[in-house]
Amino acid sequence: MAERANLRRRPQRATIKDILRTAVDLEKKTMAFYMRLARCFQSQEELRKFWFTMARHEAGHLGALALVESVLENEPALAQNTKVWFDPSTVVRLRSLLSAYHREAAQGVSVERAFEMAIDLEASELEDVVVELLQVVKEQMLRDQAVKLLIHDLSDLSYMVEKFTHNEALLARADELVERRVDALTIFHTEKGQPLPS
Repeated sequence: MAERANLRRRPQRATIKDILRTAVDLEKKTMAFYMRLARCFQSQEELRKFWFTMARHEAGHLGALALVESVLENEPALAQNTKVWFDPSTVVRLRSLLSAYHREAAQGVSVERAFEMAIDLEASELEDVVVELLQVVKEQMLRDQAVKLLIHDLSDLSYMVEKFTHNEALLARADELVERRVDALTIFHTEKGQPLPS
């Protein structure tokens, strides 16, 4: 009950240790959802490969978070003292979407609906939390590799929406997500005094 009450708070500064476990759990659920979509479209090879690739990107995010966890285990003071912005409502919304979409996908969904669901999930800002968590990783090459993954999967999503649907509104949403992610990462790197990954 205490956890539920905490999730109703407004955006706040939270320790990395406090939110790492939640981020890992949500990434695992998102990866499982994309694997479900890969099964839904197993008879359409290009779509099956795309959804499998989306799941693989989530696995990459999990790897980045595992790296953060390893850093924190070796630097306990960092775990307690480093804070990031965190909006608990993101957790509530994403968990709700994932539960509903898992049930819906189990019954079978259209190509367009699958893309719509993916865009809803990717708009949750969970990846923004992952980028914030990556600030504890001092090796810039490793950090940049993880950040590049966050942009790449959305670019692929936008491309596939354009190729497999004629829904201009959906394509506009996908393109806006890519632009928003690039803008957010630009701001993040500027504030940290770091160049954007090429």
